Parts: sequence; structure tokens; C-alpha cells
Amino acid sequence: MSRRAIITIKALLHVLCLIPFAWLLHFYTSGALALNADPVNYITHFTGDWAIYLLLASLAITPLRRLSPKIAWLIRLRRLVGLYAFFYATLHLATYIFLFSGYDLPTVLGSIRAGHPGVIVAEWKVVWPNILDDLLKRRFIQVGFFAWVILLALAVTSPAFIMRAIGGKNWQRLHRLVYVAAGAAVIHFWWLVKTGVRTPWKVTAVLTVLLLARLAYTTLKRLRTPDQSRTLTTQTTKS
Repeated sequence: MSRRAIITIKALLHVLCLIPFAWLLHFYTSGALALNADPVNYITHFTGDWAIYLLLASLAITPLRRLSPKIAWLIRLRRLVGLYAFFYATLHLATYIFLFSGYDLPTVLGSIRAGHPGVIVAEWKVVWPNILDDLLKRRFIQVGFFAWVILLALAVTSPAFIMRAIGGKNWQRLHRLVYVAAGAAVIHFWWLVKTGVRTPWKVTAVLTVLLLARLAYTTLKRLRTPDQSRTLTTQTTKS
């Protein structure tokens, strides 16, 4: 596929990935969000859902592009989708910090406009003890934060120059942690919902299929390698 076509597809992908954020922004500015029974809870679930959807989409790109050489170009979209997964995961975390925890965001923004930026730290000191207490006591927050930290590490190391700096093999080992992040995100989802709610089963099923596909590919690759080695050895001996 030509470079121009890839650029066009990436531009369209940017638009598609930003649609949920644009819709949420419109939902807020139109006043419809305020009519929701629990606006903060709605934003929390909305951003968390899209973080998982895009994370799974980024994982699905690798097995899909292996189906045919004609769609091998899909791998060039994986980084972009993964970064948007991190974007929504960060919005999910920010919702907890700046809305759910009691951080007085309107007051902080008003103080910044008035030329008093120090209120940012002052307000943080107020809510930090509660956030730390939640982090220590609530396991769904622990596993969710763990997933976000992994995604942060992957986002920071995603540029090509960093891959060259740390070496291709080390980069690959690090970025395989995306499967750990996905697993932690799904566990976070299960532990977040109320007992008896089965909503996370769909993303769990998708992740399971992706993990099985990864396992099957790795197994087949290992089985083929000895055969290829024997063939090469035989050819060398005959020569």
C-alpha cells in the first residue's frame, strides 16, 4: 500500500478514535450529561469502556494482518490505536482524580484564571490522602492503576527513536506487556461492577480469543523452526 493511502487511513482512524470523545464533550456541553442520574459514574464507565475497546482493537491487529500478506499494512495502525487506548485510559483515571475524589476542579480553574496557580497543589494536598487510602484498600483501583502504568510505559516508549535506543528485542519484550495490561484492565472491569453483573463477559471473551490466537501462533512457530533447521542442515550436508 502506498504512503499516501496509509496517511489517508491514519487520518480517518484519528477521526474514528476521537468520535467517542467528541460525543462525550457534546453530551456535556449540551447539558444532557447533567440530566443523567450519576454524571461522574457515566463518564467513568464511558471512558473506561472505550479504553478497553481500543486496547483490544490494537491487540487484534496483529493476528488479523497474519491472515493475508495483502493486509500486512494493518500493523502500521497498531501504534496509533494503542495510543488512543492510553488516551481514554488516562481520561478514565483523570475522571477519578478530578471528579470522583472530590478535587474541586471549578474552583481550581477559577483560581488559575485569577492568577493563583498555587491552588492546584493546595487542592491536590486535600484529596491525596483519600486517593491513597482508596489505592491501598480497593483492589479494583490497584489493578486498574497497574494497567494504566503499563500503558504509560508503552506510550512513552512507542516512538521509533526510543525503540532504536533500547534495542529491538528489548522493545519487543517490553511491549508484550500490553497483554498483561489488557488482562489487568478486564480484571479491573470485573472487580468494578457489582456482584452478579456479567457485563464484562464480552471483552473477556474477546481477550481470551486474542490470547489463544497468540498462543497458537507462537506454538506453530516453534514447531516449524526445528523442521526448517533440519532442512537447512540436510541441504548443507548434501552440498
